[in-house]
Amino acid sequence: MKRKGIIITCLSLIALLAIAGWFAGLFVFVQSLSTKPITEPLQKQDAIVTLTGGSNRLDTGFNLLERGIGKKLFISGVYHKTEVKQLLKRWKTKPQSNLDSCVVLGFDADNTAENAIETIAWLHKEGFHSFYLVTANYHIKRALLEFNRLAPDLDIIPFPVVPDNFVTNSWWMDPMTRTLVLREYMKYIAAYIFHRRRA
Repeated sequence: MKRKGIIITCLSLIALLAIAGWFAGLFVFVQSLSTKPITEPLQKQDAIVTLTGGSNRLDTGFNLLERGIGKKLFISGVYHKTEVKQLLKRWKTKPQSNLDSCVVLGFDADNTAENAIETIAWLHKEGFHSFYLVTANYHIKRALLEFNRLAPDLDIIPFPVVPDNFVTNSWWMDPMTRTLVLREYMKYIAAYIFHRRRA
């Protein structure tokens, strides 16, 4: 009986440590949502990469391209029948006429890991070594995990954007933001564990 009690105590301690670790990780994850590591003036890089899947990502990518922050804009995870001109018109009524030649669409990605694969293949093909990675603030950590794993040789500058209706302060009070943050945090943990096991 004494041995059984010791086992139960040990398991309880392990469970408490796991829960504490989960909440500590969540705290660090949430802190990163309100931190934007980009300051003006922006330095020019070889390219701009935008991952589809949320509001304000495409607009930000196009704005950076229009300002000449990158030579080309690569948009990963685009619907197959989409054309560059369609996206440009959604962004601005009268965009610069020369922008369409600087925009490349990637149609082969359905998730973050595939975003990284198709983007890095394009970057290497172009001979680019540095780029801004544009995606949502809640998604940037997992995206960096995938990109850094496949291309540690590339210089990646994260450019997180805040989606519409995303509540940064008191995020746990808003049902939509709370669900989004917790779901993305669990995806990040799963991706981190998966890649650690394969390393």
